[in-house]
Amino acid sequence: MTKADIVNEISKNTGIEKVAVQKTIEAFMETVKDSLVKEKNVYLRGFGSFIVKKRAKKTARNISKNTTLIIPEHFIPAFKPAKSFVNKVKNHVKK
Repeated sequence: MTKADIVNEISKNTGIEKVAVQKTIEAFMETVKDSLVKEKNVYLRGFGSFIVKKRAKKTARNISKNTTLIIPEHFIPAFKPAKSFVNKVKNHVKK
């Protein structure tokens, strides 16, 4: 599902114009990004959490050149779904 599909679905279900829905979704995504850049996690009860994870410094190998390089400590964004969300997907996705 793309952002456009989400906008269409929300617009159809709520009766709100697509332009307003798109602006709201984009504002939400910008707010989440800005919060994570400021190292503030975003918690949405019943849905999940957008968090910043710390990756430790590590040594990597380039096998083709037979060299090693150091990957410094860094931070990445991540999403951790709520337990109720995980259970709903587990019980409804067909294998």
